[in-house]
Amino acid sequence: MSEVVLAFIHLSAVLGWVVFASSQAALCRAEWMNAAVVRRLVRLDTILWVATAAVLLSGLARSAWGAKGAAWYWGNWLLHLKLTLFFITALLMIGPTRRIARWQARLAAGGSLPPEAEISGVRKLVMIETHLVALIPLAAVFLARGFGA
Repeated sequence: MSEVVLAFIHLSAVLGWVVFASSQAALCRAEWMNAAVVRRLVRLDTILWVATAAVLLSGLARSAWGAKGAAWYWGNWLLHLKLTLFFITALLMIGPTRRIARWQARLAAGGSLPPEAEISGVRKLVMIETHLVALIPLAAVFLARGFGA
């Protein structure tokens, strides 16, 4: 039963990550940008980081307490591929987080919205993140079926 619960928590965290990253990408458009959207992006970004931590922690819990055991998971190159893709994605998230925080500060200081080029740049990074994350389940499916051991 613990394997089922761990898998559910991990899958829920991954789905949460995808939902909030997709929401961030959808809102990050120059034609939709206003003060309310900046505030929503700040909130989404915070939730996205919480979801990212939940994905990592639930995955680590699954490898430690899951049915296959830590030695099996950590000896498999597919887990290392998943973690590499995960950390690359997390590193890519830093840029948008910093820019969105600057947008909030700029808005609070004088009410100005970010320039269109900056909005497009953030959206592009978020889109790269979300597309990169789509590769992680491919490695996960193979890992779950015993490949790579």
